[in-house]
Amino acid sequence: MPIGRTMIELKHRFIETNGIRMHIAECGSGPLVLLCHGFPESWYSWRHQLQALAEAGFRAVAPDMRGYGQTDRPEAIDQYTLLHLVGDMVGLLDALGADTAVIAGHDWGAPVAWHSALLRPDRFSAVIGLSVPFWPRSPVRPTSLMPQTDDALFYQLYFQTPGVAEAELERDVSRSIRTLLYSASGDSPRRENAAASGREVGMVPRGGGFLSRMAEPASVPPWLTEVDIAYYVEEFTRTGFRGGLNWYRNIDRGWELLAAFADARVSVPALYIAGDRDLVVGFRGMNQIIASLAYFVPQLRGTLMLPGCGHWTQQERPAEVNRAMLDFLGQL
Repeated sequence: MPIGRTMIELKHRFIETNGIRMHIAECGSGPLVLLCHGFPESWYSWRHQLQALAEAGFRAVAPDMRGYGQTDRPEAIDQYTLLHLVGDMVGLLDALGADTAVIAGHDWGAPVAWHSALLRPDRFSAVIGLSVPFWPRSPVRPTSLMPQTDDALFYQLYFQTPGVAEAELERDVSRSIRTLLYSASGDSPRRENAAASGREVGMVPRGGGFLSRMAEPASVPPWLTEVDIAYYVEEFTRTGFRGGLNWYRNIDRGWELLAAFADARVSVPALYIAGDRDLVVGFRGMNQIIASLAYFVPQLRGTLMLPGCGHWTQQERPAEVNRAMLDFLGQL
Protein backbone atom coordinates (compact mmCIF):
# COMPACT_ATOMS: atom_id res chain seq x y z
CA MET A 1 0.00 0.00 0.00
CA PRO A 2 1.43 3.43 -0.92
CA ILE A 3 2.67 5.54 2.00
CA GLY A 4 0.01 7.93 3.21
CA ARG A 5 -2.89 6.09 1.57
CA THR A 6 -5.86 5.69 3.90
CA MET A 7 -7.97 2.60 3.42
CA ILE A 8 -11.71 3.28 3.37
CA GLU A 9 -13.49 1.14 5.93
CA LEU A 10 -15.28 -1.95 4.65
CA LYS A 11 -18.53 -2.47 6.57
CA HIS A 12 -20.72 -5.55 6.87
CA ARG A 13 -24.42 -5.63 7.72
CA PHE A 14 -27.69 -7.35 6.95
CA ILE A 15 -30.69 -6.03 5.04
CA GLU A 16 -34.13 -7.44 4.22
CA THR A 17 -34.96 -7.87 0.54
CA ASN A 18 -37.58 -9.83 -1.37
CA GLY A 19 -38.47 -11.95 1.67
CA ILE A 20 -34.91 -12.95 2.57
CA ARG A 21 -32.19 -11.66 4.91
CA MET A 22 -29.13 -10.68 2.89
CA HIS A 23 -25.56 -10.04 4.03
CA ILE A 24 -23.75 -7.20 2.28
CA ALA A 25 -20.25 -5.74 2.29
CA GLU A 26 -20.14 -2.01 1.51
CA CYS A 27 -17.42 0.57 1.10
CA GLY A 28 -17.37 4.30 0.29
CA SER A 29 -20.02 6.88 -0.48
CA GLY A 30 -21.38 8.38 -3.68
CA PRO A 31 -23.20 6.87 -6.68
CA LEU A 32 -24.11 3.24 -5.99
CA VAL A 33 -22.43 0.29 -7.74
CA LEU A 34 -23.78 -3.21 -7.00
CA LEU A 35 -21.42 -6.18 -7.43
CA CYS A 36 -23.00 -9.62 -8.01
CA HIS A 37 -20.81 -12.72 -7.59
CA GLY A 38 -21.10 -16.14 -9.22
CA PHE A 39 -20.46 -19.83 -8.42
CA PRO A 40 -18.85 -20.93 -6.16
CA GLU A 41 -17.99 -17.54 -4.68
CA SER A 42 -19.21 -14.83 -2.28
CA TRP A 43 -19.03 -11.07 -1.76
CA TYR A 44 -15.31 -11.72 -1.18
CA SER A 45 -14.63 -12.26 -4.88
CA TRP A 46 -15.09 -8.45 -5.29
CA ARG A 47 -12.54 -7.63 -2.54
CA HIS A 48 -10.24 -5.80 -4.99
CA GLN A 49 -13.06 -3.73 -6.52
CA LEU A 50 -14.77 -2.56 -3.32
CA GLN A 51 -11.82 -0.44 -2.21
CA ALA A 52 -10.95 0.82 -5.71
CA LEU A 53 -14.53 1.97 -6.36
CA ALA A 54 -14.77 3.63 -2.94
CA GLU A 55 -11.50 5.50 -3.49
CA ALA A 56 -12.86 6.76 -6.83
CA GLY A 57 -15.93 8.27 -5.15
CA PHE A 58 -18.48 5.47 -5.43
CA ARG A 59 -20.53 3.52 -2.91
CA ALA A 60 -19.68 -0.10 -3.68
CA VAL A 61 -21.92 -2.86 -2.32
CA ALA A 62 -21.24 -6.59 -2.74
CA PRO A 63 -23.88 -8.95 -1.35
CA ASP A 64 -23.66 -12.61 -0.60
CA MET A 65 -26.19 -13.61 -3.24
CA ARG A 66 -29.26 -15.76 -2.45
CA GLY A 67 -28.10 -19.20 -1.31
CA TYR A 68 -24.56 -18.12 -0.42
CA GLY A 69 -22.53 -17.14 2.61
CA GLN A 70 -24.44 -15.37 5.38
CA THR A 71 -27.47 -14.65 3.16
CA ASP A 72 -30.58 -16.82 3.51
CA ARG A 73 -30.67 -20.11 1.61
CA PRO A 74 -34.31 -21.03 0.88
CA GLU A 75 -34.85 -24.78 0.86
CA ALA A 76 -37.14 -24.99 -2.18
CA ILE A 77 -35.31 -25.29 -5.49
CA ASP A 78 -37.84 -23.08 -7.29
CA GLN A 79 -36.84 -20.10 -5.13
CA TYR A 80 -33.71 -19.48 -7.23
CA THR A 81 -35.07 -18.27 -10.57
CA LEU A 82 -33.67 -15.23 -12.37
CA LEU A 83 -36.83 -13.35 -11.40
CA HIS A 84 -36.12 -14.05 -7.72
CA LEU A 85 -32.52 -12.93 -8.16
CA VAL A 86 -33.42 -9.71 -9.99
CA GLY A 87 -36.06 -9.11 -7.32
CA ASP A 88 -33.37 -9.44 -4.66
CA MET A 89 -31.36 -6.69 -6.36
CA VAL A 90 -34.36 -4.34 -6.68
CA GLY A 91 -35.12 -4.94 -3.01
CA LEU A 92 -31.49 -4.28 -2.15
CA LEU A 93 -31.73 -0.85 -3.83
CA ASP A 94 -34.84 -0.13 -1.77
CA ALA A 95 -33.10 -1.23 1.45
CA LEU A 96 -30.14 1.02 0.65
CA GLY A 97 -32.43 3.97 -0.07
CA ALA A 98 -31.16 4.26 -3.63
CA ASP A 99 -33.30 5.10 -6.65
CA THR A 100 -30.76 3.77 -9.15
CA ALA A 101 -27.44 1.95 -9.36
CA VAL A 102 -24.92 0.65 -11.83
CA ILE A 103 -24.92 -3.14 -11.56
CA ALA A 104 -21.98 -5.45 -12.29
CA GLY A 105 -21.96 -9.23 -12.29
CA HIS A 106 -19.48 -12.05 -12.80
CA ASP A 107 -20.25 -15.64 -13.82
CA TRP A 108 -23.85 -16.35 -12.61
CA GLY A 109 -23.94 -12.82 -11.27
CA ALA A 110 -23.67 -11.58 -14.86
CA PRO A 111 -27.09 -12.90 -15.98
CA VAL A 112 -28.51 -11.30 -12.82
CA ALA A 113 -26.89 -7.98 -13.76
CA TRP A 114 -27.90 -8.18 -17.44
CA HIS A 115 -31.50 -9.09 -16.59
CA SER A 116 -31.72 -6.44 -13.88
CA ALA A 117 -30.83 -3.90 -16.57
CA LEU A 118 -33.16 -5.57 -19.10
CA LEU A 119 -36.21 -5.73 -16.83
CA ARG A 120 -35.69 -2.58 -14.73
CA PRO A 121 -33.73 0.04 -16.69
CA ASP A 122 -35.46 2.63 -14.46
CA ARG A 123 -33.50 1.26 -11.47
CA PHE A 124 -30.29 0.00 -13.08
CA SER A 125 -28.79 2.80 -15.15
CA ALA A 126 -25.83 0.84 -16.56
CA VAL A 127 -24.48 -2.71 -16.51
CA ILE A 128 -21.07 -4.40 -16.50
CA GLY A 129 -20.93 -8.10 -17.36
CA LEU A 130 -17.83 -10.16 -16.55
CA SER A 131 -17.19 -13.57 -18.17
CA VAL A 132 -20.82 -14.17 -19.25
CA PRO A 133 -22.23 -11.88 -21.97
CA PHE A 134 -25.92 -11.06 -22.34
CA TRP A 135 -27.43 -14.28 -23.63
CA PRO A 136 -30.55 -13.86 -25.79
CA ARG A 137 -33.43 -16.20 -24.92
CA SER A 138 -33.23 -19.36 -27.00
CA PRO A 139 -36.28 -20.65 -28.92
CA VAL A 140 -36.10 -23.97 -27.02
CA ARG A 141 -35.31 -25.05 -23.45
CA PRO A 142 -31.67 -24.28 -22.64
CA THR A 143 -30.91 -27.73 -21.22
CA SER A 144 -32.04 -29.32 -24.52
CA LEU A 145 -29.18 -27.48 -26.25
CA MET A 146 -26.46 -28.53 -23.79
CA PRO A 147 -23.98 -31.07 -25.21
CA GLN A 148 -23.92 -34.67 -24.04
CA THR A 149 -22.44 -37.88 -25.39
CA ASP A 150 -22.43 -41.53 -24.36
CA ASP A 151 -19.35 -40.81 -22.26
CA ALA A 152 -19.87 -37.29 -20.89
CA LEU A 153 -22.37 -34.51 -20.30
CA PHE A 154 -22.15 -30.73 -19.93
CA TYR A 155 -21.46 -29.74 -16.32
CA GLN A 156 -24.72 -27.76 -16.05
CA LEU A 157 -26.61 -30.98 -16.85
CA TYR A 158 -24.53 -32.82 -14.22
CA PHE A 159 -25.64 -30.17 -11.70
CA GLN A 160 -29.37 -30.75 -12.37
CA THR A 161 -29.95 -33.75 -10.08
CA PRO A 162 -30.17 -32.58 -6.45
CA GLY A 163 -27.56 -34.10 -4.18
CA VAL A 164 -25.13 -35.44 -6.78
CA ALA A 165 -22.82 -32.44 -7.16
CA GLU A 166 -23.30 -31.53 -3.49
CA ALA A 167 -21.93 -34.92 -2.43
CA GLU A 168 -18.91 -34.57 -4.71
CA LEU A 169 -18.02 -30.97 -3.83
CA GLU A 170 -18.65 -31.33 -0.09
CA ARG A 171 -16.57 -34.50 0.29
CA ASP A 172 -13.45 -32.34 0.68
CA VAL A 173 -14.35 -28.65 0.53
CA SER A 174 -10.75 -27.45 0.66
CA ARG A 175 -9.76 -29.63 -2.29
CA SER A 176 -12.88 -28.64 -4.22
CA ILE A 177 -12.26 -24.91 -3.81
CA ARG A 178 -8.55 -25.14 -4.60
CA THR A 179 -9.18 -27.32 -7.64
CA LEU A 180 -11.96 -25.14 -9.05
CA LEU A 181 -10.17 -21.82 -8.55
CA TYR A 182 -6.98 -23.15 -10.12
CA SER A 183 -8.38 -25.29 -12.93
CA ALA A 184 -10.68 -22.56 -14.31
CA SER A 185 -7.99 -19.89 -14.10
CA GLY A 186 -5.60 -18.73 -16.78
CA ASP A 187 -2.74 -20.27 -14.77
CA SER A 188 -3.79 -23.88 -15.29
CA PRO A 189 -1.61 -25.61 -17.91
CA ARG A 190 -4.71 -27.60 -18.94
CA ARG A 191 -6.66 -24.39 -19.51
CA GLU A 192 -6.09 -24.20 -23.26
CA ASN A 193 -7.27 -21.13 -25.15
CA ALA A 194 -10.96 -21.95 -24.97
CA ALA A 195 -11.94 -19.88 -27.97
CA ALA A 196 -9.45 -21.76 -30.16
CA SER A 197 -10.32 -25.21 -28.84
CA GLY A 198 -12.26 -27.51 -31.11
CA ARG A 199 -13.39 -29.69 -28.20
CA GLU A 200 -16.53 -29.22 -26.15
CA VAL A 201 -15.73 -27.25 -23.00
CA GLY A 202 -17.04 -28.09 -19.54
CA MET A 203 -17.85 -31.78 -20.06
CA VAL A 204 -18.14 -34.15 -17.08
CA PRO A 205 -17.37 -37.88 -17.57
CA ARG A 206 -20.43 -40.02 -16.85
CA GLY A 207 -18.17 -42.40 -14.95
CA GLY A 208 -16.50 -39.66 -12.95
CA GLY A 209 -17.44 -36.30 -11.51
CA PHE A 210 -17.15 -32.56 -12.02
CA LEU A 211 -13.63 -32.45 -10.54
CA SER A 212 -12.37 -35.67 -12.15
CA ARG A 213 -10.65 -33.94 -15.08
CA MET A 214 -9.26 -31.13 -12.94
CA ALA A 215 -6.09 -30.96 -10.87
CA GLU A 216 -5.48 -29.55 -7.41
CA PRO A 217 -2.49 -27.17 -7.61
CA ALA A 218 0.73 -27.87 -5.76
CA SER A 219 0.77 -24.17 -4.83
CA VAL A 220 -1.74 -21.35 -5.18
CA PRO A 221 -1.54 -19.12 -8.27
CA PRO A 222 -0.09 -15.62 -7.75
CA TRP A 223 -3.48 -13.86 -7.74
CA LEU A 224 -4.66 -15.95 -4.75
CA THR A 225 -3.43 -16.27 -1.18
CA GLU A 226 -3.96 -18.97 1.41
CA VAL A 227 -6.08 -16.43 3.31
CA ASP A 228 -8.35 -16.04 0.27
CA ILE A 229 -8.80 -19.80 -0.07
CA ALA A 230 -9.40 -20.20 3.66
CA TYR A 231 -12.27 -17.68 3.48
CA TYR A 232 -14.04 -19.58 0.70
CA VAL A 233 -13.42 -22.94 2.37
CA GLU A 234 -14.82 -21.75 5.69
CA GLU A 235 -17.94 -20.35 4.02
CA PHE A 236 -18.74 -23.44 1.94
CA THR A 237 -17.88 -25.81 4.78
CA ARG A 238 -20.58 -24.03 6.78
CA THR A 239 -23.21 -23.59 4.03
CA GLY A 240 -22.58 -26.42 1.61
CA PHE A 241 -23.01 -25.93 -2.15
CA ARG A 242 -26.76 -26.55 -2.54
CA GLY A 243 -27.78 -22.88 -2.64
CA GLY A 244 -25.43 -22.06 -5.51
CA LEU A 245 -26.24 -25.27 -7.39
CA ASN A 246 -29.95 -24.46 -7.22
CA TRP A 247 -29.33 -21.53 -9.60
CA TYR A 248 -28.43 -24.09 -12.29
CA ARG A 249 -31.57 -26.12 -11.49
CA ASN A 250 -33.71 -23.16 -12.54
CA ILE A 251 -32.25 -22.60 -16.00
CA ASP A 252 -35.29 -24.05 -17.77
CA ARG A 253 -37.72 -22.51 -15.27
CA GLY A 254 -36.20 -19.09 -15.88
CA TRP A 255 -36.54 -19.64 -19.62
CA GLU A 256 -40.27 -20.30 -19.12
CA LEU A 257 -40.79 -17.26 -16.88
CA LEU A 258 -38.96 -14.87 -19.22
CA ALA A 259 -40.92 -15.83 -22.36
CA ALA A 260 -42.52 -12.38 -22.48
CA PHE A 261 -39.06 -10.83 -22.86
CA ALA A 262 -37.88 -12.89 -25.84
CA ASP A 263 -35.95 -10.63 -28.25
CA ALA A 264 -35.93 -7.74 -25.74
CA ARG A 265 -32.71 -5.72 -25.76
CA VAL A 266 -30.68 -4.27 -22.91
CA SER A 267 -31.19 -0.54 -23.36
CA VAL A 268 -28.74 0.97 -20.84
CA PRO A 269 -24.99 1.64 -21.31
CA ALA A 270 -22.99 -1.56 -20.93
CA LEU A 271 -19.48 -3.00 -20.74
CA TYR A 272 -18.38 -6.60 -21.24
CA ILE A 273 -15.09 -7.96 -19.83
CA ALA A 274 -13.73 -11.51 -20.15
CA GLY A 275 -10.48 -13.46 -20.24
CA ASP A 276 -9.44 -15.09 -23.49
CA ARG A 277 -8.76 -18.31 -21.55
CA ASP A 278 -12.14 -18.31 -19.80
CA LEU A 279 -13.96 -21.62 -20.32
CA VAL A 280 -17.21 -19.65 -20.83
CA VAL A 281 -15.73 -18.03 -23.95
CA GLY A 282 -15.26 -21.55 -25.30
CA PHE A 283 -18.87 -22.69 -24.83
CA ARG A 284 -20.64 -23.86 -27.99
CA GLY A 285 -21.92 -20.83 -29.93
CA MET A 286 -20.36 -18.29 -27.57
CA ASN A 287 -18.18 -16.76 -30.28
CA GLN A 288 -21.33 -15.78 -32.22
CA ILE A 289 -23.03 -14.44 -29.08
CA ILE A 290 -20.05 -12.22 -28.24
CA ALA A 291 -19.70 -11.10 -31.85
CA SER A 292 -23.37 -10.03 -31.97
CA LEU A 293 -23.49 -8.56 -28.46
CA ALA A 294 -23.90 -4.98 -29.71
CA TYR A 295 -27.13 -5.97 -31.47
CA PHE A 296 -28.76 -7.15 -28.24
CA VAL A 297 -27.03 -4.47 -26.16
CA PRO A 298 -27.24 -1.35 -28.38
CA GLN A 299 -25.43 0.88 -25.89
CA LEU A 300 -22.48 -1.50 -25.51
CA ARG A 301 -19.51 0.80 -24.84
CA GLY A 302 -16.83 -1.83 -25.22
CA THR A 303 -15.75 -5.48 -25.12
CA LEU A 304 -12.49 -6.09 -23.28
CA MET A 305 -10.75 -9.45 -23.68
CA LEU A 306 -7.91 -9.92 -21.19
CA PRO A 307 -5.00 -11.98 -22.59
CA GLY A 308 -4.07 -15.00 -20.51
CA CYS A 309 -6.92 -14.46 -18.07
CA GLY A 310 -9.17 -17.36 -17.13
CA HIS A 311 -12.62 -17.47 -15.57
CA TRP A 312 -12.07 -15.54 -12.32
CA THR A 313 -11.88 -12.21 -14.13
CA GLN A 314 -11.90 -9.61 -11.36
CA GLN A 315 -9.72 -11.74 -9.09
CA GLU A 316 -7.13 -12.74 -11.70
CA ARG A 317 -6.79 -9.25 -13.23
CA PRO A 318 -7.92 -6.75 -10.55
CA ALA A 319 -5.91 -3.79 -11.84
CA GLU A 320 -7.16 -4.11 -15.42
CA VAL A 321 -10.75 -4.76 -14.34
CA ASN A 322 -10.72 -1.82 -11.91
CA ARG A 323 -9.35 0.47 -14.60
CA ALA A 324 -11.94 -0.66 -17.16
CA MET A 325 -14.81 -0.31 -14.68
CA LEU A 326 -13.72 3.16 -13.58
CA ASP A 327 -13.22 4.32 -17.18
CA PHE A 328 -16.73 3.11 -18.03
CA LEU A 329 -18.27 4.69 -14.94
CA GLY A 330 -16.50 7.94 -15.73
CA GLN A 331 -18.20 8.11 -19.15
CA LEU A 332 -21.72 7.80 -17.75
